[in-house]
Amino acid sequence: MSSTTAVLVLEDGRVFRGEPFGAVGETLGEAVFTTGMTGYQETLTDPSYHRQIVVQTAPQIGNTGWNGEDDESTGIQVAGYAVRDPSPRASNWRAIGSLDDALRTQGIVGIAGIDTRAVVRHLRERGAMRAGVFSGVSLASDEVLVERVRQSPGMEGADLYGAVTVREPYVVEAQGDKRFTVAALDVGIKFNTPRMMALRGIETHVLPADTTIEQILALEPDGFFLSNGPGDPATADGPVALTKQVLERRIPLFGICFGNQILGRALGRGTYKLRYGHRGINIPVVEHATGRVAITSQNHGFAVEGSAGERFDTPYGTGVITHTCPNDGCVEGLAGLDFPAFSVQYHPEAAAGPHDAADLFDRFCALMDENRSSGRHHLRENV
Repeated sequence: MSSTTAVLVLEDGRVFRGEPFGAVGETLGEAVFTTGMTGYQETLTDPSYHRQIVVQTAPQIGNTGWNGEDDESTGIQVAGYAVRDPSPRASNWRAIGSLDDALRTQGIVGIAGIDTRAVVRHLRERGAMRAGVFSGVSLASDEVLVERVRQSPGMEGADLYGAVTVREPYVVEAQGDKRFTVAALDVGIKFNTPRMMALRGIETHVLPADTTIEQILALEPDGFFLSNGPGDPATADGPVALTKQVLERRIPLFGICFGNQILGRALGRGTYKLRYGHRGINIPVVEHATGRVAITSQNHGFAVEGSAGERFDTPYGTGVITHTCPNDGCVEGLAGLDFPAFSVQYHPEAAAGPHDAADLFDRFCALMDENRSSGRHHLRENV
């Protein structure tokens, strides 16, 4: 055990003591837990975790070290990291260093050696909450640290997607013959998403969150994609307004995670904060039209209002709640019945995680192909 102390402090006054893991210092964020047994590198680099302190339910973390291939963004995105038993050495042929090295190099403050089962049980009962990780030779009193946590901003009302969006557009080329062009609004996109599209002959233009409809139309896209991302969807007024303009032009639309919530808002649905969210790679989802159950990768703390199979009116036609989670009834998917748009709350790109939902990218291709064949898509209409 290091002679230096580290503490995880929750806003309700609960304090967990351990040792530093990664960088030494202090960090503030929302404490959440994730149930994934694998894929810690993808979790840590997922922009959807921006400003969150992630607690791993799996007790042993770091066995395979850190590699140069599995990042889902340009760096580690979490605010802090809490684990029970970090591996003292990396053992994998792709490893270029240890997890501890990666955290330290990128300035991510973490804590190890705590009872993560107790933390997770606490968060599950009390809900995700503001927290801080503090480490160093000399720390302030628990009372002072708790107050510092309570003064930090919460996740409700947090406008975060602008902090993780790309600053300049970039293009991911199609592999093989190009079939489609897609404009992807980056509100926290993961690298594996355009890779999944490229495998299906899609050329993906990844665009900043403040992109205008005119810039999208200039690309003459076959489809529009809304990515995952962090924060409260109630703050995403710009992406919601853009989505409405895309829907008005009947450009085929596919959204995931934060994108599902943006589409929901554009269709007139409300959103709300979940008690402790869905985070992991083993969460079941029911597709109501088929009864099919997929095991999915998820990371969200907010959800769209609605119930299983519900149909509702929108300015663009009839919408429907297509998917829900059998664990809690949470909305997991939306679609237009007579307009070309659908979205899911989970991650079909699933890196790391199950591949049950990978066919959703094929559905997007089919939607674009159908729309192109029908001639219903008029990009420059109503500009």
